[in-house]
Amino acid sequence: MYDFSEEYTKTYESVLDELKLTLSSIDPEQLEMLKEDILKADQVFFIGVGRVLLSLQSVCKRLAHLGIKTHYVGEITEPHINENDLLIVGSGSGGSIFPLNIAKKARKTVNCKIVHIGSNPNSEMKEIADYMVRIPVRTKFYLEDEIDSCQPMTTLFEQTLLLVGDILAKMIIEEKNLDMKSLWRYHANLE
Repeated sequence: MYDFSEEYTKTYESVLDELKLTLSSIDPEQLEMLKEDILKADQVFFIGVGRVLLSLQSVCKRLAHLGIKTHYVGEITEPHINENDLLIVGSGSGGSIFPLNIAKKARKTVNCKIVHIGSNPNSEMKEIADYMVRIPVRTKFYLEDEIDSCQPMTTLFEQTLLLVGDILAKMIIEEKNLDMKSLWRYHANLE
Protein backbone atom coordinates (compact mmCIF):
# COMPACT_ATOMS: atom_id res chain seq x y z
CA MET A 1 0.00 0.00 0.00
CA TYR A 2 1.23 3.51 -0.91
CA ASP A 3 2.25 5.60 2.08
CA PHE A 4 2.63 9.28 1.10
CA SER A 5 4.48 10.21 4.28
CA GLU A 6 7.05 7.46 3.78
CA GLU A 7 7.48 8.34 0.10
CA TYR A 8 7.88 12.05 0.94
CA THR A 9 10.62 11.28 3.48
CA LYS A 10 12.43 8.99 1.04
CA THR A 11 12.22 11.62 -1.72
CA TYR A 12 13.46 14.61 0.29
CA GLU A 13 16.31 12.53 1.69
CA SER A 14 17.33 11.61 -1.88
CA VAL A 15 17.18 15.27 -2.96
CA LEU A 16 19.22 16.42 0.05
CA ASP A 17 21.80 13.67 -0.57
CA GLU A 18 22.17 14.84 -4.17
CA LEU A 19 22.59 18.46 -3.09
CA LYS A 20 25.19 17.54 -0.49
CA LEU A 21 27.17 15.50 -3.03
CA THR A 22 26.93 18.26 -5.63
CA LEU A 23 27.90 21.12 -3.29
CA SER A 24 30.91 19.13 -2.08
CA SER A 25 31.96 18.55 -5.71
CA ILE A 26 32.32 22.24 -6.58
CA ASP A 27 35.89 23.55 -6.58
CA PRO A 28 36.21 26.01 -3.63
CA GLU A 29 38.97 27.90 -5.47
CA GLN A 30 36.55 28.69 -8.30
CA LEU A 31 33.98 29.90 -5.77
CA GLU A 32 36.55 32.06 -4.02
CA MET A 33 37.48 33.67 -7.35
CA LEU A 34 33.80 34.34 -8.02
CA LYS A 35 33.31 35.87 -4.57
CA GLU A 36 36.32 38.15 -5.07
CA ASP A 37 35.13 39.20 -8.53
CA ILE A 38 31.65 39.97 -7.17
CA LEU A 39 33.19 42.20 -4.50
CA LYS A 40 35.56 43.94 -6.95
CA ALA A 41 32.96 44.68 -9.63
CA ASP A 42 31.24 48.03 -9.89
CA GLN A 43 28.06 46.15 -10.88
CA VAL A 44 27.17 42.48 -11.23
CA PHE A 45 24.94 41.37 -14.10
CA PHE A 46 23.27 37.96 -14.41
CA ILE A 47 22.04 36.18 -17.52
CA GLY A 48 20.26 32.87 -17.91
CA VAL A 49 17.00 31.47 -19.21
CA GLY A 50 14.13 29.47 -17.75
CA ARG A 51 14.51 28.04 -14.26
CA VAL A 52 18.20 28.96 -14.29
CA LEU A 53 17.19 32.61 -14.67
CA LEU A 54 14.81 32.27 -11.72
CA SER A 55 17.65 30.95 -9.56
CA LEU A 56 19.97 33.72 -10.78
CA GLN A 57 17.33 36.38 -10.08
CA SER A 58 17.16 35.12 -6.49
CA VAL A 59 20.95 35.34 -6.20
CA CYS A 60 20.85 38.81 -7.77
CA LYS A 61 18.31 39.94 -5.17
CA ARG A 62 20.20 38.41 -2.26
CA LEU A 63 23.45 40.14 -3.26
CA ALA A 64 21.52 43.41 -3.61
CA HIS A 65 20.48 42.89 0.02
CA LEU A 66 24.20 43.09 0.83
CA GLY A 67 24.52 46.49 -0.84
CA ILE A 68 26.05 45.09 -4.05
CA LYS A 69 24.80 46.71 -7.27
CA THR A 70 23.17 43.85 -9.16
CA HIS A 71 21.02 43.50 -12.26
CA TYR A 72 19.75 40.79 -14.53
CA VAL A 73 19.93 41.22 -18.25
CA GLY A 74 16.54 42.16 -19.62
CA GLU A 75 15.13 43.89 -16.54
CA ILE A 76 13.31 47.08 -17.44
CA THR A 77 15.79 49.25 -15.49
CA GLU A 78 18.95 47.44 -16.66
CA PRO A 79 21.78 49.99 -16.80
CA HIS A 80 24.75 50.21 -19.11
CA ILE A 81 27.42 47.55 -18.53
CA ASN A 82 31.09 48.56 -18.65
CA GLU A 83 34.56 47.03 -18.35
CA ASN A 84 34.58 47.30 -14.54
CA ASP A 85 31.47 45.14 -14.24
CA LEU A 86 30.97 41.40 -13.93
CA LEU A 87 28.66 39.27 -16.07
CA ILE A 88 27.65 35.95 -14.54
CA VAL A 89 26.31 33.55 -17.14
CA GLY A 90 24.24 30.66 -15.83
CA SER A 91 23.86 27.78 -18.28
CA GLY A 92 24.26 24.12 -17.42
CA SER A 93 24.96 23.12 -21.00
CA GLY A 94 26.86 26.31 -21.82
CA GLY A 95 25.07 26.36 -25.14
CA SER A 96 21.78 28.12 -24.44
CA ILE A 97 21.46 30.63 -27.29
CA PHE A 98 20.43 33.75 -25.38
CA PRO A 99 23.03 33.61 -22.55
CA LEU A 100 25.75 32.56 -25.01
CA ASN A 101 25.04 35.45 -27.36
CA ILE A 102 24.82 37.97 -24.53
CA ALA A 103 28.23 36.76 -23.29
CA LYS A 104 29.67 37.12 -26.80
CA LYS A 105 28.32 40.66 -27.03
CA ALA A 106 29.68 41.59 -23.59
CA ARG A 107 33.11 40.23 -24.55
CA LYS A 108 33.16 42.06 -27.87
CA THR A 109 31.67 45.41 -26.85
CA VAL A 110 32.83 46.10 -23.28
CA ASN A 111 35.26 43.29 -22.46
CA CYS A 112 34.05 43.02 -18.88
CA LYS A 113 34.85 40.05 -16.65
CA ILE A 114 32.66 37.08 -17.58
CA VAL A 115 32.12 34.01 -15.41
CA HIS A 116 30.24 30.94 -16.59
CA ILE A 117 28.44 28.88 -13.96
CA GLY A 118 27.57 25.62 -15.64
CA SER A 119 28.10 21.91 -15.90
CA ASN A 120 29.59 21.39 -19.36
CA PRO A 121 33.29 22.39 -19.30
CA ASN A 122 33.66 21.97 -23.07
CA SER A 123 30.91 24.26 -24.28
CA GLU A 124 31.35 27.31 -26.49
CA MET A 125 31.34 29.39 -23.27
CA LYS A 126 34.85 28.05 -22.64
CA GLU A 127 36.18 30.42 -25.32
CA ILE A 128 34.27 33.45 -23.98
CA ALA A 129 34.33 33.30 -20.17
CA ASP A 130 37.34 34.27 -18.08
CA TYR A 131 36.72 31.12 -16.06
CA MET A 132 34.03 28.65 -15.13
CA VAL A 133 32.51 27.64 -11.83
CA ARG A 134 31.53 24.07 -12.56
CA ILE A 135 28.49 22.49 -10.98
CA PRO A 136 29.16 18.95 -12.26
CA VAL A 137 25.59 17.70 -12.53
CA ARG A 138 23.60 16.07 -15.28
CA THR A 139 22.86 18.12 -18.36
CA LYS A 140 20.96 17.25 -21.50
CA PHE A 141 24.28 15.87 -22.81
CA TYR A 142 24.66 13.22 -20.08
CA LEU A 143 28.44 13.67 -19.90
CA GLU A 144 30.43 10.84 -18.34
CA ASP A 145 31.54 12.68 -15.19
CA GLU A 146 28.21 14.34 -14.36
CA ILE A 147 26.47 13.64 -11.08
CA ASP A 148 23.23 11.85 -11.89
CA SER A 149 19.93 12.87 -10.35
CA CYS A 150 16.59 11.30 -9.46
CA GLN A 151 15.01 14.68 -10.18
CA PRO A 152 13.64 15.74 -13.56
CA MET A 153 15.85 17.24 -16.22
CA THR A 154 18.24 19.88 -14.79
CA THR A 155 16.52 20.49 -11.45
CA LEU A 156 19.68 19.65 -9.49
CA PHE A 157 21.63 22.33 -11.37
CA GLU A 158 19.03 25.03 -10.67
CA GLN A 159 18.78 24.10 -6.98
CA THR A 160 22.54 24.06 -6.56
CA LEU A 161 22.90 27.39 -8.36
CA LEU A 162 20.49 29.01 -5.89
CA LEU A 163 22.22 27.45 -2.88
CA VAL A 164 25.69 28.45 -4.10
CA GLY A 165 24.47 32.05 -4.35
CA ASP A 166 23.09 31.96 -0.82
CA ILE A 167 26.23 30.30 0.52
CA LEU A 168 28.44 32.96 -1.08
CA ALA A 169 26.16 35.68 0.32
CA LYS A 170 26.54 34.24 3.81
CA MET A 171 30.31 34.06 3.39
CA ILE A 172 30.40 37.71 2.23
CA ILE A 173 28.33 38.72 5.28
CA GLU A 174 30.80 36.96 7.56
CA GLU A 175 33.91 38.23 5.76
CA LYS A 176 32.70 41.84 5.83
CA ASN A 177 31.30 41.41 9.35
CA LEU A 178 27.94 42.81 8.22
CA ASP A 179 25.25 43.26 10.82
CA MET A 180 22.23 41.17 9.82
CA LYS A 181 19.76 43.76 11.12
CA SER A 182 21.38 46.52 9.05
CA LEU A 183 20.80 44.53 5.83
CA TRP A 184 17.08 45.33 6.03
CA ARG A 185 17.86 48.83 4.74
CA TYR A 186 18.44 47.22 1.32
CA HIS A 187 15.19 45.21 1.42
CA ALA A 188 12.09 46.36 -0.43
CA ASN A 189 9.79 48.34 1.85
CA LEU A 190 6.76 48.89 -0.37
CA GLU A 191 5.37 45.45 0.30
